[in-house]
Formats: sequence, C-alpha cells, structure tokens
Amino acid sequence: MNLKDLNNDWINEFSQPLMIAGPCSAESEAQMLETARRIRETNAQVPIFRAGIWKPRTKPNGFEGVGVIGLNWLKKVKEEYGFKTATEVANAHHVFAALEADVDILWIGARSTVNPFTVQEIAVALKGTNKPVFVKNPVNPDLSLWIGALERLVGQDIKNLGVIHRGFSTYQKTKYRNNPNWQIALDFKSQFPNIPMLIDPSHICGNRIGLADITQEALNVGYQGAIIETHSNPDEAWSDAAQQITPEVLAELISNLKVRNTGLAGFEGEMGRHRTLISDLDFQLIELLSQRMKISEKIGKLKKENDIAIFQPERWRVITEYAIQKAKETGLSQDFIEKVFKAIHEESIEVQNSIMIDR
Repeated sequence: MNLKDLNNDWINEFSQPLMIAGPCSAESEAQMLETARRIRETNAQVPIFRAGIWKPRTKPNGFEGVGVIGLNWLKKVKEEYGFKTATEVANAHHVFAALEADVDILWIGARSTVNPFTVQEIAVALKGTNKPVFVKNPVNPDLSLWIGALERLVGQDIKNLGVIHRGFSTYQKTKYRNNPNWQIALDFKSQFPNIPMLIDPSHICGNRIGLADITQEALNVGYQGAIIETHSNPDEAWSDAAQQITPEVLAELISNLKVRNTGLAGFEGEMGRHRTLISDLDFQLIELLSQRMKISEKIGKLKKENDIAIFQPERWRVITEYAIQKAKETGLSQDFIEKVFKAIHEESIEVQNSIMIDR
C-alpha cells in the first residue's frame, strides 16, 4: 500500500472543519481541567483536546514537559468532558505510554519528522494501530522528508494518517515565527488530496496576532481543520505563552471562520490556491526588499564615512546588465525587469541620501 491508496474516512466522524485545541503543555491537573471545562462551556465545535506531555526543546535545562503523569490528566479530561485526546510522541517510549493511556490521536512533531531514524522508531512502535496519526511538516522546507515520514508509517501498516502544516524555520526574521511557505504545503496537498491536512496557526504566527487570518486562509484552500493552542491563563503558560489564547477567544475565532465547500478541484478552490501562493510570494518579496534596503543603509553609512558619492555609474551599469540577463533567462519582459530594478535602485539612493544629509 502507498500513500495515494489510503482512504482516510476516519476524519468523517468529526464535524468539519476539525478543530483541535488545548494547551501547548500539560502543567497541572487543575490547568488541564479548567481549560477543558471552559472550551466545553463555550459550545465551540472542538471535539479533540490536545496537550503536550513531552516537550522537545532546542536548548537543555528548559521545561520539557511533565511526562507520564500528564497522561492521567488527559484521561480525566476525556472522562469529565467527553473530548477525544491528542498528544505528540517523539520516541518509542512515548508511543507505548500514550497507547497504554488510550490517547486517541497522536502526532509526530516537526523536529522528529526531519530524522528518519526517529520516525522509523515511532512507526515500528505504532505498527498496525488504528489510531489516527498526524505528521507535522519538518522544520526545514523539504517536501521529500515530509512524504518520507508518512511512507515509513504506511510501511508499518498504519492507515489512518493526516498531516499538520506548522510552517518552516527560516534564518531571516519575519513577522512569522515559522514561515508558512504555502507552496510546499499545497504541493503536498496536490499530490495527496486523500490525506487530511490541518493548519497550525499557533506555530506559524508565534503570537496571538494573525491566528484567525492564517486559519481562514488554510480553509480557503481546502484544509480540513486546525490545531490551535488554548490555555486557561495564556500569559502564565510554561511554554509558548505568546501564541496561546483563552477558550473564549478560541470560540470567537471559530465562530467567525467561513468554510467554503470548493475543494482544490473546483474553480474557486484552484483560484484560492493560486491567490494564496501569490500572497506568499508577495510577502517574501516585501521581506527581501526590506532586507535589501537595510543593506543599502549600511552602504550609505560607509559612503558617508569615506566621502564617496552616492551614485556610482559603473555600479548602475552592472545592475542594468544583470537585470537584462535575468529577464532573458526567466522569460520575463526586459522592460518590466528594468522598471523594477530602476525603482529599487532609486529607493536605495533615496535611503542613502537620507543618511548623507542626516534627515
């Protein structure tokens, strides 16, 4: 069996879009039960409660989760409020403990997805399970790693699969904690439309701003739901406090979502996909231009310190020749590329001129 043969009817037992919510980390029994109670009291359509039991962190000596004891708190959430439960597993020990505690849904985190040995260990431990297993995209933008992780699970006769798009790490600082890089996620969705895909706006945004927009954008292009970090007291959370929201804010976010039953095969769905990709590229263009102008500022300071003229005719000639060459290579209009480069060059001169005259 391969990925394209999977028939993931399991997701149909849940209302659409499928919403998963709960704290980044399980901290105490009281915190878990209060968060669950308040989600339930809002009447939000959230059938699955999530909590991190083990928290893989980049640096040592930080909070790495409460461990196995937190599984008992997940059990109480299920017993008292009727939620299905979900947590991340990062090795075979986690898998065995979570299965013994009858956690309903498991996911493999972004740091684990990048390591084939780790994924294989988890897959073998999960062999033959009927529980749904989600795989988050790897931290680096590599579609083959993402697909390979799922293939390892299928190789262990695990059939109820899904993926979570949580964005990709980037060296450049942007408004996102993890760049959405929609192209990679939508390439996956195009290749495997039968595999449910959820959005993780919490890890993409890294803060509470933009969660609704990212979630809506994902639904517009055919995602099946979202996993959103929700805490009874977000400001006091032990991990990722800035990106968690209260149950009441979650309920409002969900109530404002619009589900468009178009699918990527339909005109509107395909149009939405292309618009999302254009927005993604536009964002990257703006970020790159911002970085370019920051370098221009540094050049301006060097020119001022060394009494060098701002406009360098030879440099402009090189830029123009490069633009013409790239236009030919890419099939773009030479006139268009020259206009773009001229506008960028003029702005760069204006930035440097501002430095020269200290205004």
